[in-house]
Amino acid sequence: MTELIADILGVSIKRIDVNELQLVVDLFDKYRIFYNQPSDIALAKSFLKERLMNNESVIFVATIKNAPVAFTQLYPKYSSMRAAKNWVLNDLYVDEKYRKQGIGKKLIDTATVFAKENKANFVQLATANDNYNAQHLYESIGFTKQGTDNNFILYRINV
Repeated sequence: MTELIADILGVSIKRIDVNELQLVVDLFDKYRIFYNQPSDIALAKSFLKERLMNNESVIFVATIKNAPVAFTQLYPKYSSMRAAKNWVLNDLYVDEKYRKQGIGKKLIDTATVFAKENKANFVQLATANDNYNAQHLYESIGFTKQGTDNNFILYRINV
């Protein structure tokens, strides 16, 4: 099922299902390249298809005039103590031509609203120590540093 989540300033954000996978395959491949992985469209498609078919992730895509320009992918994280399903915002990518326009923030806002509506306590994410633009974005939204893990900084926001 596809639901329209937001339509602000020409940017539409919606949750996709497996039938709309092609909207994010190229963006996912670019995301992997950003993290120094080789381009592999077949791998990107297969990986995303498996996540969606098995209900192992939730993907939101941002489009402008029906063209995909950014996406985010969330994975569930379960807490036995809290008896809750929280979310890890594992992937966030905005095409280079569309950066610094608030699209990443809109995707994160959509993800946190989704998490809250699904009774989560928090959304967690990690970003590279040298990804200062992402760090600034996350902190401006209200994410707080939780520590470091190898070359990544861990962040969390309560929802």
